[in-house]
Amino acid sequence: MMEEDPWSAEDLPAARELVATIEGAELFLYPGNRHLFADNSLPDYDESAAALLMERVLNFLDTIT
Repeated sequence: MMEEDPWSAEDLPAARELVATIEGAELFLYPGNRHLFADNSLPDYDESAAALLMERVLNFLDTIT
């Protein structure tokens, strides 16, 4: 989620709690205020944040396959 995304504000405390209680969990916050920043068909798309998100997802998937 993006740091200043108003839609994510209510989910952020729960996400932080999960990270604090689950060993190895990580929370990545991206700079900005867009909600659907990874969808390149929408105005909220942020190319650099989406690329970093994709890189992190692929790195995670590499660790579990």
